[in-house]
Amino acid sequence: MLKYLIKNATIVDGSGAPAYQGTVGIEGEKIRLIPPGAPAEAEQVIDGTGKILSPGFIDAHTHGDMPLGREFASLARLNQGVTTQVSGMCGMSMAPVRPGYVEMVQASMGMLLDKWPEEMKTFTTYEKYMRYAETLKAAENTKFLVGHLTLRVAAMGYENREPTAAELASMKSMLEEAMQAGAGGMSSGLVYVPSAYGKEPELTELCKVVEKYGGIYTTHMRNEAMGCIDSVAESIRTARGSGVDLIISHHKLAGKGAWGNSRITLQMIDDANEKEGLTVHADQYPYTASQTQLSVCAPPEYYDHGMEGMVEYLKDPVMREKIKRDMNDPAHDYDNFYLNAGGWSGVLVSKSVNLPEVEGKTIAQYAEEIGKDPFDVFCDVMIANDGVATAIYFCMCDEDLFRIIRDPYVMVGSDGILRAGTDRPHPRANGTFPHAIRTFVRENHILTLEEMIHKMTGMTAEVTKIPNRGFIRDGYQADLVLFDYDELYDRADYQDPTRLTDGIEYVFVNGALSYRDKKLTGEKKGQLIRM
Repeated sequence: MLKYLIKNATIVDGSGAPAYQGTVGIEGEKIRLIPPGAPAEAEQVIDGTGKILSPGFIDAHTHGDMPLGREFASLARLNQGVTTQVSGMCGMSMAPVRPGYVEMVQASMGMLLDKWPEEMKTFTTYEKYMRYAETLKAAENTKFLVGHLTLRVAAMGYENREPTAAELASMKSMLEEAMQAGAGGMSSGLVYVPSAYGKEPELTELCKVVEKYGGIYTTHMRNEAMGCIDSVAESIRTARGSGVDLIISHHKLAGKGAWGNSRITLQMIDDANEKEGLTVHADQYPYTASQTQLSVCAPPEYYDHGMEGMVEYLKDPVMREKIKRDMNDPAHDYDNFYLNAGGWSGVLVSKSVNLPEVEGKTIAQYAEEIGKDPFDVFCDVMIANDGVATAIYFCMCDEDLFRIIRDPYVMVGSDGILRAGTDRPHPRANGTFPHAIRTFVRENHILTLEEMIHKMTGMTAEVTKIPNRGFIRDGYQADLVLFDYDELYDRADYQDPTRLTDGIEYVFVNGALSYRDKKLTGEKKGQLIRM
C-alpha cells in the first residue's frame, strides 16, 4: 500500500512540458505515477484539486552547509518549497582546514555562521567533514562543494601572491581528496580575500582536478559591476582551459554604469555553449538588491593581514583616510560595492551584533540620525564587530533581472545566508522561489509556470548533477511540493525578512511529509548527496 496518494492535481513535472491533470503516489522514498483510472490505495489521500504538484525546488546556490541541521535553516528552505540545496558556495566551505589556520578561515567566513562547531578543527580532510555532516539530521537534502578560499587558507594563509609549486600541489591534493570524499566540485569567491588573490592559472589548475571527477565549478566572479564583461570572459577561459562545467554564481549587473551589459554577458554564455561546446550556466536570485559582508566595501589589498589586520587599519587615522580615498575612487580596480549601491544611502546594514542600533537602516540614514560622517559610521560598525557584519546593497535594475532569467542557461539560486535564527537576512533566504514565480510568471509574464519550475527543478538537477531528483517520474525520489498557485505569495521583505510563504501546503522530502501548515513536521529525512 502507498503511504500517500495525491489525487487530481495539476502536475508540473519539472521538464518544462505542459502541465497535466494526474495522480501521484508515494511508496517509501519513491514516486509512483498512477495511470489514469488505475486503482490505488494509500494510508493517506490528499485531494490536489485546483493545486499545483511539482518536484521539490532545488536551490542551485546556498550557504546552507554552515547552519546545516538547525531548525531555522530547514524552515527557511521548506517554507518556500525547497527540498534540496547545493552549498559550499562563493569559495567558502568548512573543510579542509589545517592546524593553526582554523580561526583564520572562520574569520573569513564570519558572515555565514554565529557559532562554529567545536569539531571544525578536526576537519583536516573532507571525508572527516562529511562524516560529521552525516550526524546533522536535516529536513532538506544537501550537496556540497569545496571552497577555493578554504583551500587557499589551508595551503598558504592570507598571502597576497601566487602559490608556490608546493602550495598549489597542496591545494590540488586537498581538492582531490574532497572530490573522492563526495564533494560535487569547487566554488570560488573572487571578491573575498584570500580567494581574491587567486589568479586565473591557479583556478584553471584546480578546475582540472574537478573536471577529472566530473564535478562542477561555480564562481562568484571577480567583478559583477563595470568589470563584469571581463569577469565573465575570465570565468569562461577557466572553463575552456580546464574542461570543467561552469556555473556563474548569482549573475547580476551591479551599479548603474553596468546596467544593460547583461545583453553582452548572456551572449557570451550562449556562445560558449552553442559555438564552443563548453558547458556554461548561471544562477540568479529574483531581487534587485544583493547581500554580503560589509567588509567588501573596502579594496581587497587592505585584507593582506586578514580581517583583524583590516580592522587595525581602520583604527589608524592615516590608513583610514587612505582607505576612504580609495573607496571613493571609481578608477580603483575592484568590485566596489559601496559605489555600486550609489553610496551609503544604498547600503543597508542587516547584521551588526555589537552595534545593533544600526541594523535595518542604511548607513546614510543612521549617520544622519547621530550627526556623523557616513564613512565614520562604516568604520564604527566594522571596528565594533571585528569586521564581521553584513549589508544589503541596492544596486541592480529590473531590466537586467528580467533579461537574465529568460536566458536558457540560467536557473534559480537564492544565495541565502542564514547565520543565526535571530538574524535579519536578505528576504531571498526565505522567499526566493515563490518570489520568482510571483515576479516572473504571475505579475510580469516573463515565463510560463512550466518554464519557471523547470529552472527551479529539472534543469537545476541536471546542471548540478543531482540524480533521481528534479522531475516527477516513476521511481525518482519523492521530493514534492503541493501549492496553491493563486494563493502563493512570499511574505519575506527587507524589513521583515523571515515571514513565511503563503500557499505552500505540503512539502515531501524523500517520501516524508516534512512541512505542513507553515510548520516543520519534525521529519528529518534529508540526505547528503555525494558525487
